[in-house]
Amino acid sequence: MHGCIWGRAGLSLALLFWVSFGASALGAEALDTVKSAAEKALQVLKDPTLKTSDKKKERIARLKEIINPIFDYEEMARRSLGPYWRRLTPAEQEEFAKLFREFLEKTYADKVDLYDGEKILFKRETTELDYAQVDSSVINDKGEARSVVYRLKRTDGQWKVYDAVIENVRIVNNYRSQFERVIAKSSYEDLKKMLREKVQ
Repeated sequence: MHGCIWGRAGLSLALLFWVSFGASALGAEALDTVKSAAEKALQVLKDPTLKTSDKKKERIARLKEIINPIFDYEEMARRSLGPYWRRLTPAEQEEFAKLFREFLEKTYADKVDLYDGEKILFKRETTELDYAQVDSSVINDKGEARSVVYRLKRTDGQWKVYDAVIENVRIVNNYRSQFERVIAKSSYEDLKKMLREKVQ
């Protein structure tokens, strides 16, 4: 999938996921959810005992423990697949959501070593019913900042991240455009094949 946002956002995008998603207290506000998770994940990323190459798997496993409980993979997969999602059976939807999750995890894992002390400045939270948005910036050691906006949905009293916007580019829309092109030029089966190859 050429032209993916990963190439443009680089470390900022990898950092976005590794340091921004994590378990939250039931009923916590969206901003508190993201900020608390960032602090926990940053502790893992900064831990000198986990920075050696032989500890990479352990470091990634710890980050997944923080991320997976609130990352709404199914909602993100549904939005990324667009109208084609409704054509799938419940079993097929579950299969694609699992594959999409594995694809995201592999993408972030490949970039975790790029973390180099970047900081996150949290700004404001806006909430409307069961949806929320948290504005922030990722700042490198040169003082350069990238705008990062988190979008969350409240499900069963818990805020879960389903999308993010990096420098005005929505992750979900980016994947949706790529997936639609693959399906249009080839097939849904080929899309799954491509994702499986990237998970290898």
